[in-house]
Amino acid sequence: MAGIVVYTYAACDSCRRAVTWLKAHGVSFVERPIRESPPTKAELKRALADRGGELRRLFNTSGQEYRAFGLSERLGSMSVPDALALLAGNGKLVKRPFLSAPDYAVAGFDEETWRRRLVRGPAKG
Repeated sequence: MAGIVVYTYAACDSCRRAVTWLKAHGVSFVERPIRESPPTKAELKRALADRGGELRRLFNTSGQEYRAFGLSERLGSMSVPDALALLAGNGKLVKRPFLSAPDYAVAGFDEETWRRRLVRGPAKG
């Protein structure tokens, strides 16, 4: 599968697990640092569609930046374009790891979701 980009943060356990999982399943990907190079608005829109339009699920709600911006109170009244611009401008706010493919994107590592999207053939294990 071509065109897979995984945005990670080196100190993130979920990111390390995701990278290990991708390698174990033979998935070819490019890794990018999420803080220095956040996902684009287009990638974030694909993830939003994948999450059924739930903006909150794109945010790293346990992060310090999320609290510093007061997003638990503000997010409900924020427009989608404003929220996506905020995420695209600050990788610390994006739920990680963030997987981007040409036709979809996924925020966060859920092994079953990634397996359905990335691994051909029957599930092993």
